[in-house]
Amino acid sequence: MFKKHILVISLILFYNQLFSQAGKGVYQFLELPVSSRLAALGGTNVSNNDNDINFAFQNPALLTTETSNVIGLNMANYLADIQFGSAMYALNLDKKNFFAIGIQYVDFGIFKETNEFNEVLGEFTAKDMAINIIYARPLTDKITIGGTLKPIYSAYERYSSFGIALDAGISYNDPLHLFSAGLVVKNIGTQLKGYYSDENGQHYESLPLNIQLGITKKLAHAPFRFSLNLHNLQRWDLNYLLANQSGIKTAATRQSNISFIDMAFRHSVIGVEFVPNKSFYIAASYNHRRHQELSMNGFKSLAGFSVGGGIKLYKFQVGFGMSQYQVGNYAYQFSLSTGLNEFRL
Repeated sequence: MFKKHILVISLILFYNQLFSQAGKGVYQFLELPVSSRLAALGGTNVSNNDNDINFAFQNPALLTTETSNVIGLNMANYLADIQFGSAMYALNLDKKNFFAIGIQYVDFGIFKETNEFNEVLGEFTAKDMAINIIYARPLTDKITIGGTLKPIYSAYERYSSFGIALDAGISYNDPLHLFSAGLVVKNIGTQLKGYYSDENGQHYESLPLNIQLGITKKLAHAPFRFSLNLHNLQRWDLNYLLANQSGIKTAATRQSNISFIDMAFRHSVIGVEFVPNKSFYIAASYNHRRHQELSMNGFKSLAGFSVGGGIKLYKFQVGFGMSQYQVGNYAYQFSLSTGLNEFRL
């Protein structure tokens, strides 16, 4: 009976999420790339089964026997000096039960509070945070399923919000053919407390539901690995202007001439890695949606392109990723991970 109740609640949450998406939503920080490698691969990857603990943030089914007792630390210098980062630790109970716990946070910094006369009244901060409690279990030697429970807290000045979200994922890995695939439904959930109340009570907003599908293939006779990840499969029209400013009738918002091919590519992220061995990689990617939305007419822009690399130094895996969002605006990410078993005597 308890399992039936959980299933019904999950279906209701998923239904509400699926039909409330209109390009809006709270807790958008959940969509930020949590590590330098993910940033270099275009911000998302749910299929790369390479024993990288940080990929469990994207797909909980990517926990493996090799990620047990591994810790990953990540930090980023985002736009306008916004700082965000993540940390994760995994521990497997046995060969069938994989656990991990992680945290994501965004610190927007300190702001001056002023009145209408520009008099400084004080200071305030703005922060977002989510805890990731992850469980994964192999069903066969090739298929693993996993889930993530995410309590969420957000505070902007005097306004705060609590929420809860679930991720559900499946991973397929075929080492013999150097092929892997993943499917994830991310951010199924709701706000438990909205940022504010009005005459109708608490004001609730939808979470950024994201259904993602990815495939990864490594060449048999060359050190290259290619990935194709599709995102926002629950919604075809990703026209940012129409989705976010539907109530404003301007020439820009009336633009709806995005071709079928263009829209299809807006759902895709293409990544490639050069991996000559397990201790070194170079990655690059192209995110078409980011390029189309953030490039500027009349300026040369690399928006949508990302690069990065990683190397193992002593017992630590060190990574760096760089993405351009607008002309002159780059985001830099740094990662550090290690297996604690390597320090045992």
